[in-house]
Amino acid sequence: MHRSAPRLSRILACAAVPVMLVAVGCSSDSGSDGKKNAGSSSSGTASSKPSEPTVEPAKFTDLPDPCTSIGKKTIEDLVPEAKKKGGTAGGSTDLSARSSCSWNGLDDQGVKGSQYHWMDVGFTRFDSDQALGSGAKRATEDYGKQVTKTKAVEGAKKVAAEPAAGIGEEATLVTYGLSKTDEDFVYATVVARTGNVVVTLTYNGAGYAGAKTPSSGDIVKGAQKAAKEAIAAVAKFAGSGDSPAKGDSGETGKGAEKDTKKDQADAKGDAASEDSPKSKATPKS
Repeated sequence: MHRSAPRLSRILACAAVPVMLVAVGCSSDSGSDGKKNAGSSSSGTASSKPSEPTVEPAKFTDLPDPCTSIGKKTIEDLVPEAKKKGGTAGGSTDLSARSSCSWNGLDDQGVKGSQYHWMDVGFTRFDSDQALGSGAKRATEDYGKQVTKTKAVEGAKKVAAEPAAGIGEEATLVTYGLSKTDEDFVYATVVARTGNVVVTLTYNGAGYAGAKTPSSGDIVKGAQKAAKEAIAAVAKFAGSGDSPAKGDSGETGKGAEKDTKKDQADAKGDAASEDSPKSKATPKS
C-alpha cells in the first residue's frame, strides 16, 4: 500500500506534462494571431482612400460694367448718332455672373442715304466648382459653345470663322451676311475668353435709302477693336480693387448657366428684332 502511493504520483505527474505543453502551444499561437490581426488593422488604416484634389480658384470674381467697358470714343466711331451714348444694359439676375450692353444708331447722310450700326457686348463669368471643374475649364467649354452658336445663326450667308489673334487667351472671329427689312447687313462677332470669363461682341451695319452697305473689312476692324477693349476691361476692373472677393462656391456660375440657356432659347429672334431701325423692339442683351 505505501509503495503504490509514490508510483501513482509519478504517473499523474507524467500525464500532466503534455497538457502543459499544449497550453503553452495555444498561448504561443494566440500571440502570433494577435500580431497578424494588429498588422492587418494597421494596414487597413494606411490604405484609406486619399481626398480629392481641390480645383484651382477662379481668376476673376466679378465683372465690369458692360456699358463702360468700351471707350466713349470707340462708341462714337463705331455707332455714329447712337440713340443712347451710354448704351442700353441687358437684364440679368446676377451682374457678377452675366451682363451685357448694346448700342444702335442711324447716321443720316442726306441724299447719300443713311448708315445704320448696332453693337452688343456680353460677359459671362464662371466660378470654380469641385464637381464641375475650375472656372477656366468651364469658361473654355462655354467659349466653344458660343462659337458654334454664332456660326449657326438662322439665315446667315457666307459664314466664315477664323482665330482672332491678340484678344484674350483665345478668340474666334465669325463673319456672315444677313438680309433683313430689304437691306443687306454685314456681321462680325468676336467670341473671346480670358481666364474664367467669356466675352461675346457682335457688330453689324447696313445702308438705308440708297446708302452703300458697309464693307466687311470695316465691320471686322471695328468688332476687333471693341472686343479688345472689353477684354481689357475685365482685367482692369479686377485689378482696380472695385471687385469684391466672393469665393468660388459655384452658385454664381450656375446662375450664369441659367441665364445663358435663356438667351439660347431666344437666339432665333435676336437678329431680326434688334438690328433694324424699322423695328420698334427694344434691343435685348
